[in-house]
Amino acid sequence: MKLVQRLYYKLIYITNRFYQQFYYLPNFCNFANQKKNMILPIIAYGDPVLRKMGVDIDKDYPNLGELIENMKETMINARGVGLAAPQVNKAIRLFIVDTSPFGEDEDLSDQEREYLSSFKKVFINAKMISEEGDEWAFNEGCLSIPYITEDVFRQEKITLEYFDENFEKHIEVIEGLPARVVQHEYDHIEGVLFIDKIASLTKRLIKKKLENISKGLVSTDYKMKFHLLKKR
Repeated sequence: MKLVQRLYYKLIYITNRFYQQFYYLPNFCNFANQKKNMILPIIAYGDPVLRKMGVDIDKDYPNLGELIENMKETMINARGVGLAAPQVNKAIRLFIVDTSPFGEDEDLSDQEREYLSSFKKVFINAKMISEEGDEWAFNEGCLSIPYITEDVFRQEKITLEYFDENFEKHIEVIEGLPARVVQHEYDHIEGVLFIDKIASLTKRLIKKKLENISKGLVSTDYKMKFHLLKKR
């Protein structure tokens, strides 16, 4: 059994290493120039960029519109509900949220489903003004930490200041599931991951899984970039 497991991890490692060398060849077939919107590789757990505090940007940030569209394509391709710039190797204060998949839950009221289905926003230079209400648990995951989900407690209502993609300023009160997704993505631009908010015992139990992710010993159906893999 252990031999089979080692061979499985070796196959994953070889596949991921080949992909990273192949995908990052300079100007390979001019692919980046030919495709308007690109699906970007998602940065895996263990890369220092996920721990950096994002910096503010202005409307003249290079290719900002293209980056936002690429992030949307990347998020949809990975079936996520949010994506932050550090997850695509940009240590800037930018994230996107699309809670429409939650709107398909038939156990919710029509009003809740409509709200979730329409909550699609771009957040630039976000600043958390307040978090209010009772803390509640929800099983969270992260595209940078595949196949690991844990209950995380967060407050139910937030007030956030941010700029949209047109650099129009907003101060918005957000509640419920959209608030949770925003809090999760906001953490990313602060250099915080959801696993930082779980119990110490749980962290010890998933330590090996996290190490495997950082080494590229994980297989996903979306593109990823592994910090430790590229150094070998």
